[in-house]
Amino acid sequence: MIKFFSNYKIIFYSINISLITLYLYPGSLFGLLVYNDNKIQPQITPDFFVSSNHVYVFVLVSAVGFLTFRNKNQTKNLIIYLLLLSFILEILHLFIPERSFQISDLFGNFSGVVVVIFVRKIINKYGIQKK
Repeated sequence: MIKFFSNYKIIFYSINISLITLYLYPGSLFGLLVYNDNKIQPQITPDFFVSSNHVYVFVLVSAVGFLTFRNKNQTKNLIIYLLLLSFILEILHLFIPERSFQISDLFGNFSGVVVVIFVRKIINKYGIQKK
């Protein structure tokens, strides 16, 4: 499965383009599809301290990114990219109509990236090594 993502980087790029489009759309495309109202954002699970939807999205994007880019230099750049992306996209909500900046969303973005980094480090340290 790891080779699949490495061979088809277009999957990671497509997910990124979709994420950016959904983030920059004024309102909620999912709310428009589900509730026929772009002012309502569907909630997958209740929020705790951070926005759960944002955690899920950035866990997905980060996991696919780490499966796609495997060498050390690429992963350093990927981490920087993901953290900057999560910050910049949320800051842009200050300027987009029908969207609002929320600190819980920003921390949800960061949490999703950090969780995948943490899991990856554990797997690299204790996981099954190829011989």
